[in-house]
Amino acid sequence: MNFRPHREEEVDVNLTPLIDVVFLLLIFFMVSTTFIRESEIELTLPEASAEVREDPLDIIEIAIDAKGQFFVNGNALINTQLVTIRQALNDARPADAEPVVIISADANATHQAVVTVMDAARQVGMTRITFPTKIRDEQ
Repeated sequence: MNFRPHREEEVDVNLTPLIDVVFLLLIFFMVSTTFIRESEIELTLPEASAEVREDPLDIIEIAIDAKGQFFVNGNALINTQLVTIRQALNDARPADAEPVVIISADANATHQAVVTVMDAARQVGMTRITFPTKIRDEQ
């Protein structure tokens, strides 16, 4: 029989695995953070209010119907190519003025059609773009 006193072992806490886990969590949160994405297109968004706004004198109205046809100031374009839209915008531009381009798109018109018109307007130097809205009935 062994009657010698038993020595108690010292309790030791190993912090290495804890530090590894905290470091991995830090890396995960740094990588998964979202960053600010800024838009390249600047728009003047319309307000849907009951205020009476003064209509600008120099306007070019572009309508897009449900079939994807374009109309510049009521005149139908022969096709939907970017070159044709740019030429129609240049022809409709008043001399020595920066007109407001009003894009009226049907609810069933494609998003691509609206973006194509905005791109054509930007390429010919027309930066004042707006969209018409309906005044909501306050009931």
